[in-house]
Amino acid sequence: MYRFLSILVITGLAIAQTPAPRGGSGRAQRPPVPTRDPHTGGYVQATELPDGTVPSPKADGNFIIGPTHPAAPEFTPGPDVPRGQIFDFTMESKDSKIYPGIFREQGTFGSVNASNIYTLDVPTSHAGPWTRRIRVYVPKQYVAGSVAPFIVTADGDASLFPVLDSMIAAKRLPVMVAIAIPSGGGDAQGSQRGLEYDTMSGLYAEFVEKEVLPRVEKEANVKLTKDPNARATMGGSSGGSAALEMAWYHTDLYHRVLTYSGTYVNQQWPFNPKTPHGAWNFHETLIPNSPVKPIRIWMEVGDHDLFNPNVMRDNMHDWVVANEEMAKVLAAKGYHYQYVFSENAGHVDGPTKRQTLPEALEYVWAGYPIK
Repeated sequence: MYRFLSILVITGLAIAQTPAPRGGSGRAQRPPVPTRDPHTGGYVQATELPDGTVPSPKADGNFIIGPTHPAAPEFTPGPDVPRGQIFDFTMESKDSKIYPGIFREQGTFGSVNASNIYTLDVPTSHAGPWTRRIRVYVPKQYVAGSVAPFIVTADGDASLFPVLDSMIAAKRLPVMVAIAIPSGGGDAQGSQRGLEYDTMSGLYAEFVEKEVLPRVEKEANVKLTKDPNARATMGGSSGGSAALEMAWYHTDLYHRVLTYSGTYVNQQWPFNPKTPHGAWNFHETLIPNSPVKPIRIWMEVGDHDLFNPNVMRDNMHDWVVANEEMAKVLAAKGYHYQYVFSENAGHVDGPTKRQTLPEALEYVWAGYPIK
């Protein structure tokens, strides 16, 4: 059987790709992920760092790291480092006025709308309950009754908790609370997670503000700041696009954003004519055509991050291109941002995250007073 080389062109960038294999149903499966070269024509100009190092948290701009990714020592706090306390509690969909719950049948996905290739029909999505366990980190240095800055993380990501122990003790970060919020379940179009994270609106931020944070204050006995400059969001993949959505649509609530492999692609469902290309609209229209917002952002993508052109055939499903385009428009508008292209790294790459998270947190919180 002959194999032919095809070229997919996305926003002017040519990427070699072999034909997608077919499953038993005849539907095209996800093709092998190509490894992208950060020096490709059309990609942003970036500073290539010595292997094993990360950018300075004081530097804006574009950087290339890898291919080896040593874990940062901050992930292993020393014996003399004060340890924060972890509180947890459960939330149920029946108690939510914002997200009563949806569910997409297992093994189903959807099909491209015949009249609009930018959206999917998902007939197998229907009402369904969710349960989520919220975890709250409160540093040992927190003074009861004081108002605390905080960071919200998507997908229940508690990986930063030990890093906060190390960095708060070293006075590299403020004494801050961290709130790890799992999604409502599933993934992508038709799921609760997709509805929360991929919808281009401020609704998820409103859910956190109105339904999660009051419970956090009650269960962990803390007071959370209302100052948007003292609030940060963090996430990977669709959780990353959600982190930016929280700040973009609610700059009254959040100014600091940290994303790994941000899903700045067309994955929104249901279709919204105001943002017909989903999170792809961030770099396509929203950021270029809007006044600069008070947002500081750190972003990362891997050289073999997701690449899935067969989902909707819209040329808006390459995570590397999406993040490259984000770096371009943020630079053009004069944002404070740092973009890291990680070699030998996949989607929300674990070794890359363990190497870069302390520096990323320090960059995101730059300018905030540390006492």
